[in-house]
Amino acid sequence: MDNEWKDDLLFEISQIDRLLDMGKPLFDSCKQKTPDYIEMSVCAMILQSFYHGIESMLVTIFQYYDGQLPNGSKWHKDLLDKAFVSDGNRKPVFFNVSQKKLKDYLRFRHIVRNMYIFQLEWDKMNDLTTDIHAIWETAKGDIHTFIKASP
Repeated sequence: MDNEWKDDLLFEISQIDRLLDMGKPLFDSCKQKTPDYIEMSVCAMILQSFYHGIESMLVTIFQYYDGQLPNGSKWHKDLLDKAFVSDGNRKPVFFNVSQKKLKDYLRFRHIVRNMYIFQLEWDKMNDLTTDIHAIWETAKGDIHTFIKASP
């Protein structure tokens, strides 16, 4: 069990890499023209899946280090906030990636899960699709650093 959590993180990293590699042609196309309903729906699913992967890694880390997760109605936000601070057992998970940017993906995930897909607005998604690869590369670097620094 000692390194199983690290293996779980590396698996999640590979899954997000695959997700974004597969979504790149769509995101590139959306830079050229406004996506139609189907393209926008797929973009929303990719964005939601991206944040789900980030959150899955945070759950793995905090279950290993703390044995518990935040609870309550804002536990998703609390989980992300916790990733930017150290405690007695661990260093911060994230230190280069923007907390505000990751909160934008969390907020979008919440919106998508609580609305009808036809209510999506491209203006509210465009920046998320444009920035996702750079944000992921920075977040992934932070996670790799965290893994290497962990006993």
